[in-house]
This record gives sequence, structure tokens and C-alpha cells, in this order.
Amino acid sequence: MNYQKKTVVASVAGLTLEGMDIMFISFAMTMIIADFGIDFATGGLISSVTNIGMLIGGVTFGILADKFGRVKVFTYSILLFALGTALTGLATNVEQIYLYRFIAGLGAGGEYGIGMALVAEAWPKHKQGRASSYVSVGAQYGVILAALLSALILPAFGWRALFFVGIVPVIFAFFVRRNLKESPEWLAAQQAKKSDNAKKDAGKLRLLVNSPRIAFTTLALAVMATVQIAGYNGLMIWLPSMLQQSQGLSVSSSALWTISTAVGMIAGMLTFGQIMDRLGAKKAYGLFLIASAAAVFLYSYASGGAGVLIGGAIVGFFSNGMFAGYGALISSFYPVEIRTTATNTIFNFGRAVGGLSPILVGYILQHYTMTAAMIYLAILFCISFMFMLTLSHGAKKENQPGDVQPGELAVSGEQTLA
Repeated sequence: MNYQKKTVVASVAGLTLEGMDIMFISFAMTMIIADFGIDFATGGLISSVTNIGMLIGGVTFGILADKFGRVKVFTYSILLFALGTALTGLATNVEQIYLYRFIAGLGAGGEYGIGMALVAEAWPKHKQGRASSYVSVGAQYGVILAALLSALILPAFGWRALFFVGIVPVIFAFFVRRNLKESPEWLAAQQAKKSDNAKKDAGKLRLLVNSPRIAFTTLALAVMATVQIAGYNGLMIWLPSMLQQSQGLSVSSSALWTISTAVGMIAGMLTFGQIMDRLGAKKAYGLFLIASAAAVFLYSYASGGAGVLIGGAIVGFFSNGMFAGYGALISSFYPVEIRTTATNTIFNFGRAVGGLSPILVGYILQHYTMTAAMIYLAILFCISFMFMLTLSHGAKKENQPGDVQPGELAVSGEQTLA
């Protein structure tokens, strides 16, 4: 297996385990709420705490990966993630769940950006969209795996047993450490830039905002990432429970809905990666954002088993198909010395802020209707569309030491944003 394929396999596996763990919370939520006697908003806070941990862990591990290497730090992030997940099954109150989910979030936060940086540095620019999509579907493999395991484990063994599966990433971490070498581009950058300034600049957060143009680009990408996570969490955290109540679905039936939606998401991601490479990011994101807003709104009127399943697949196709492009998109704006820092900081900021969405959606569902919740999600996609229109690599170079200029960050700028 060549290096390109190894980076994809390692990154896919990491995201699969992460996606599985996130959906464990979704399927176990009803049991956790009943076990500890908490309300919906308090239950939604579990996911939010996890996402805050992802932000802190993402920034921390991103900086470490830019300074000390992708593979080594990737391994440590996986081990921490596995520890927090397994401990969740031992929690005796909701406060302990918050703590253990925060620990799991610290580790999980490092996985995405490091994996995407490895892929971006291994694949040619004109294939990064599809390579990014190959990695992104890993999260949906995790969703499907979580649905299957939940259907098997929850009725027989309860919610705690689900999280003991979290020990599996330890084996994966061992595999990664033995079989994946460090990024050649990162190694080359370490050899080519021996000056003290270059070393100090590696992983510096200030490089994400050190000119007005770059600061606004970082902001726009953060808003888009926030909407992506808010939409995903709003749909996937509460819809299984919603459908159990509104459509009278059993746990097994809601698992079938989740699998159907995940299959739609996988198809959307693979399609998005191809469109992004051929038409550019603006056209790809423009098409999918508008379609997502329409699909989410119309889905609130779906009824019957077939309507729920087909509608879920369509919503998944558009709303989460865009997830496939963020690794390539964010990486294209930042050089190798801060690439993992940028990707992890921006995307995990989106996770932390967008992760508050389950609390708001839970509130809306308790006081209003499913239609109101879907209108809220549709509006979010429209906001992301407006920020997407501002993205451009065509900034004027300012030639200041240490400055990060979009024009010189990505050879693929015109290909990516055409």
C-alpha cells in the first residue's frame, strides 16, 4: 500500500471511531436521561461539553502536530480519546459524564485536523477534494456501526456497555504508530526552514489572524464549520428520539432511519468531492448549501415510513455531503507550518459553537414543533452560504515577515475556489 492510501486508511479509521462514539450518545440519550432523571436540555449539554473538549484538544494537538509531527501526535490524541470513551461507561452521575466526555473530546479534537493535514500533504492539489471526501465518509461508517451496535447492545446490556467499546481505538493507535510514516511535506519543511523565526512560527495561532484579509477568511471558514456542525448535531442528536415519538418508531426502526440517512451522507460526500475538484469550492458549496436549506425545511412535512427514510437520505446527501470538502478547503488557505493548527482550530471552533445546537434544538422541540426546529436549521445553511461567497485566495501580498498570505498559501487556490 502506498503512502497516499495509508494516510486515507488511517484518517478514515480515526474518523470512523469518532463518529461511532458521537452517535453512541444519540442512541443512549433516552436511557441516560431516564437513568439520571435529567431533562432534554441537560442531556443536550453532554454533546456540547464534548465539543468544547474538541475545541481545546483540537487547538492543542494541532499546535503540537505542527511542531513535532503529525503521526506521533495523532497517536496520542487517539489514546486520550479511547480513555475518555471507556470511562464514560463507568459514570455514576451526569457530572461524571460531562467530565469523561470532555476528556474524550480533547482526544477526538486532534484527530480530524491531523488526519486531514496528512491527506492534504500526500495527495496532489487537483485530487484533494475527492481525497478529503474519502476520509470524511469515515464518520458515517461510524454512524452505521453505532446504529448496529446500539441495536444489539442497548436492549441486552444497557447504555454503559456501548462505551466500553471505546477501548478499540487503543489497538488502532498501535497500528498507526507502526505502519504510518511522518508526512514528507512536513519533514521537508523542517529541513528547509532552519531559522529560529521559522521554528517559532510553527503552530502559532496569530498567523490565522495576522492581517485583516486572513482574519476575515478565518472567520468565514469558522462560520461555515459552525453551521456544518450545528446542522449535523441538530439533525443526528435529536431526530432519532424525535422520530421515536412523532412517528412511533422503535429503537430498531430509528436505527434503520439513521443508517438510511448515513448512506445518503456517504453518497453526498463522495459526490461533493468530485464536484469540488471539477467545478471548484464556491460552486460546490453554493449548490449544496441552498439544496440543504430547502431539503431540511421540506423534511419537516415528511410522513410515513417511506417518506421518513427517503427524506432522511436526501437531507443527509446535501446537508452533510459538504463535510467532505472542509479538510481540503481549510488546508488550501494555510501553509504546512500551521496547517494542522488552522484546520483543528477552525473546525473545532465550529464543533464547540455548533455543538450548542442540540441545546437549542431540544428547547425548540419542548416548546414549539419539529417544523420550527427545521426552519432554524434551514436559516443556518443560508447564513453559511453568504459567508462562503466572501472566500477568495486572491489577496495582495504584503511581504511582511511571518505573514501568511492566501495568494502564496495554496498552489491550488484557483482550482479550489473557482
